[in-house]
Amino acid sequence: MTVRIQIKKLREIPLPAYMTPGAAAMDVCAAVDEPLMLPPHTPVMVPLGFAVAIPEGYMGLIFGRSSLGAKYGVCPSNAVGVIDADYRGELMINLINHTDTPVTLEPGARVGQLAIVPVAAAVWEECDALPATSRGDGGYGSTGR
Repeated sequence: MTVRIQIKKLREIPLPAYMTPGAAAMDVCAAVDEPLMLPPHTPVMVPLGFAVAIPEGYMGLIFGRSSLGAKYGVCPSNAVGVIDADYRGELMINLINHTDTPVTLEPGARVGQLAIVPVAAAVWEECDALPATSRGDGGYGSTGR
């Protein structure tokens, strides 16, 4: 599936790009003019240098890059960023350094991944009982997996 999305560069940065033909998300880069230090255990908003017009019926999800987490202990502070279709400001990623040592991001460093996904709008139907399932109301971890 392909969807056309308008993008406005706010700084001179590489556009988000799929790094392999099978990639589900596009890499996004830090739009900073000089190295940015991420202090230990402190969230830092990192600008991405562009704004988008995501069509109605879609949303953007910004995930961390697995290499930043695995190699440097740096991940998005909120796990996944959500970009609503009606947002028109600069995209950013809020990163947190989970180590006890500062980590420096260079200008243009790949800091996250952006996926564009369809959204189903929910309409609540209040009821007195829910349909039965084999799991029922078993809590987290109740499946033994």
